[in-house]
Amino acid sequence: MDVEGALQTITAEAERGNMIFPTHAEIALRVRRLLDDPDCSIEQLSKLISAEPLLAARVVAIANSVAYNLSGRTSTDLRSAISRLGFNTLRTLATAVVVGQMAGMAQTPEHRALAARLWEHTAHVAALARVIARRVTHQDPEAAFFAGIIHEVGGFYLIARAAAFPGLLDSDLEAWVGEREAQVGRCVLRALEVPDSILEATETLWGGYLAMPAESLGDTLLLADRLTPVESPLA
Repeated sequence: MDVEGALQTITAEAERGNMIFPTHAEIALRVRRLLDDPDCSIEQLSKLISAEPLLAARVVAIANSVAYNLSGRTSTDLRSAISRLGFNTLRTLATAVVVGQMAGMAQTPEHRALAARLWEHTAHVAALARVIARRVTHQDPEAAFFAGIIHEVGGFYLIARAAAFPGLLDSDLEAWVGEREAQVGRCVLRALEVPDSILEATETLWGGYLAMPAESLGDTLLLADRLTPVESPLA
């Protein structure tokens, strides 16, 4: 199957909702749904997160990082870690874990290396988006960081599916950038239940039109993507 045929198949699968996600992605999605419940409690979150060891470990590790552990007291349990991080940070972290697990679905050394480079690009864009939101566009820095984390989910999904289409990632991916990337990315973002405002920001990135002066969340994301020193390997 040629590249265009493979991309058509992957896109059609995504649009039908026939997508393959990491085994434990459902836990992270349930965490996000619980966080959207106004009656959500730390006790409920702790119980749910403990069912996903990777997410639980990341929650405690980040709660003990320099950015969040201003008191110097180490959190050794989920409840105190969740309390320290707050629900907004936890929402971003849950989705980041899913994206990271998608990167881990790459099945060959070459694909894993590609996923690692894409993750490096993603991390740079997310960090830049947070700074730009705070200092330039005056958007919510955490929303900008979240948009940066998820803006390449379509690319991670492509890499995860590439083993079923030998030679797909060895070819020129010009056909991916643009319409195909947007189609698949849109489907994955909807499956991950990201907020409409984040989806709209990502649509701005795919559209490629940067307003001047940059003001919106979409402008923030697009500007970060253009300024990052680490280019996407799928670009």
